[in-house]
Amino acid sequence: MKKWLLVGITALTASAASSVVVAEAKQDFTLVNKTGYTIDQVYVSPNAADNWLDDVLGQDVLEDGQKANIKFHSANEICKYDLKVIYDDKEEVEWTDINLCEEEKITIHWNKKSGESSATFD
Repeated sequence: MKKWLLVGITALTASAASSVVVAEAKQDFTLVNKTGYTIDQVYVSPNAADNWLDDVLGQDVLEDGQKANIKFHSANEICKYDLKVIYDDKEEVEWTDINLCEEEKITIHWNKKSGESSATFD
């Protein structure tokens, strides 16, 4: 059974991409899976929200070694978000208070030796 270390960060809200070319929002980021496991669901919501928004992966999953580009509506002014990932074995981990206006890439790791999950921000 995996144990997850909760690391404080801010989550993001993703909006559906339009076929029209739109300016990048300052909250757009790339999520990288370096856990050794498949991520089944990803939720990003404003830090002040009471519940999670829709799974930003939709019908897809994020296999180990893959990345997903998370896009926001360019008019969005919110910077602080919470992030939750659910793995294919239903284990969950959350990060809160992530400033997505400053982070361009979030890489999720799992340390098999310690049994802890963590995230790095670039």
